[in-house]
Amino acid sequence: MPGWISWLTGMFSAAPPAERAPESRLFNPVPTPRGQASDTPDHAHQLEHHLFCWLLDTEPRALTADISAHAGVLERLGQRLRAGTLEELPRRPLSLPMLMRALSDENTGRQALTDTILQDPALTDQLLQVANSPYFRPPDHTIKSVDQAVFLLGIEGIRDVISATLMRPMMAARNSREALFARRCWLWGLACARASEIIARSRNQDASAHFMVGLLPALAYLTLRRELARLCPSGPDGRELEPALVRHAIACYQWATCQLLANEWSLPPKYHALLLTAERPAPDQPNTALSDGMLMGTREVLRNAHQRNLGEDELRALVSLGDETFAQVRKALRQILQEG
Repeated sequence: MPGWISWLTGMFSAAPPAERAPESRLFNPVPTPRGQASDTPDHAHQLEHHLFCWLLDTEPRALTADISAHAGVLERLGQRLRAGTLEELPRRPLSLPMLMRALSDENTGRQALTDTILQDPALTDQLLQVANSPYFRPPDHTIKSVDQAVFLLGIEGIRDVISATLMRPMMAARNSREALFARRCWLWGLACARASEIIARSRNQDASAHFMVGLLPALAYLTLRRELARLCPSGPDGRELEPALVRHAIACYQWATCQLLANEWSLPPKYHALLLTAERPAPDQPNTALSDGMLMGTREVLRNAHQRNLGEDELRALVSLGDETFAQVRKALRQILQEG
């Protein structure tokens, strides 16, 4: 009898709670040599915390609230991500393969690129809107045609505009609940992308690839928030998603979602490599252009929004930038943030 009682008790006892997925870092400092301890305050972690407070429009204590009741939601989110079945994962833009081929071909001239863009009327209209935004428009110019955009911005500049044009509709708010988060993600993404691009160019790396990859974390953040909303829809009281839940989901799955987006869109291998080296930097190597660009972009966005932030000396200690490049990135970001 005792055996039967134990068996029945086991059948109806509560299942053990699901283990939380480990959190990842947005800003990943280069590892120190083995055995060498660092007494430096974790300013990168502080900056990431300030970013979440701003994106989620919440106080710091709300980010550390108990979310144990949502363990099942987080587990299902992880399962969907590992299986590649996120319902909110943006599908590859139809024009992307054609544009990637044209832009990656060094022999593509201005007219050929213009003709390629004009094949998609919807893309043409959106591209002109983005090209005339403060982020891209040259001073004292209004861009009225695709040919003029290619002429004024150059092949590299138009690649950035195309990246932003393709991603902008995916990041447009669908409802009032996500409006502020979506708008702030887009602003943050553009700042990180522009900073990464400038730094990559200063190092003779592919600046346009860094611009597109610099936008992916912002799109990943919005994608994860939307997936969470599907998994735990609000009840009749219209309660919002808990900031701590959103923060934890993003912290766990931000880089995996970026890689899934790059894979879904069939981006070239170097895009995957840029994401991987930002997530897992090699020991004893300078920060990557993407890592430094995201640090600079985050700091300047928070400064422009009058949020908790790092001091300039603290930021300089985090990035691997010379004085000239640091000043160039800061000036460019402040100009577009003030105008935008």
